[in-house]
Amino acid sequence: MHYPCQPIGIIHSCFPEKFGVPQQPRLVPAATAELELVGPFARAEAVRGLAGFSHIWVVFLFHHHLDEGWRPTVRPPRLGGRRRVGVFSSRSPFRPNPIGISAVELLEVRIAAGRVSLGLGGIDLVDGTPVLDIKPYLPYTDAIPDARGGFARGSTLAGLAVRFTDEALAGVERSDPDGSRQLTALIEQVIQQDPRPGYLERYPERSHFGLRVYDINVGWRVEGRTAWVVSVERS
Repeated sequence: MHYPCQPIGIIHSCFPEKFGVPQQPRLVPAATAELELVGPFARAEAVRGLAGFSHIWVVFLFHHHLDEGWRPTVRPPRLGGRRRVGVFSSRSPFRPNPIGISAVELLEVRIAAGRVSLGLGGIDLVDGTPVLDIKPYLPYTDAIPDARGGFARGSTLAGLAVRFTDEALAGVERSDPDGSRQLTALIEQVIQQDPRPGYLERYPERSHFGLRVYDINVGWRVEGRTAWVVSVERS
């Protein structure tokens, strides 16, 4: 059987590419996005009362993986990409139905000139992500303090210490002169999560990397457990 679905909105994110997107929501508080409602769903009454909630569930499509099919087992980054678990034991995008969920901060409900959108914080969503549904986060039932986390108990990442060269700081100033994008914090928080793929252990000589946030190219190098941001330039 087939059940038709259609996107109710689209994500306009600070992450134009998959590389660098946090593995889970709220790991990078400075990562923001706009969720724009589209078509017949862009109605003020559809979000009436939503502003009273601090967080929402965003149900979305892994649109970059629509043609890649599903896999019965996957290698979660949390396990270093070396151990396999069942796809239903993971949040991998390689699913029978490529649907994801994220609990994110609701910063603002915006209604103006016939346009309805939501400001989101702590996101893990790439730009252009189609949204299937929005649901309010209910602390009294959604928060389960004694829940077990399986192989994903707590954070296993020591994280990288992040430093900026003088040239990179000058690039931040040029790219975000009024600080509205929280560019320093965003870059630091993204790289601190160590977005390098697990297979890099096979290439120990590689030390220079790049990622994009907004329309900005960020260059960085790794020395031990310290990441040096060396360039921040508009693309």
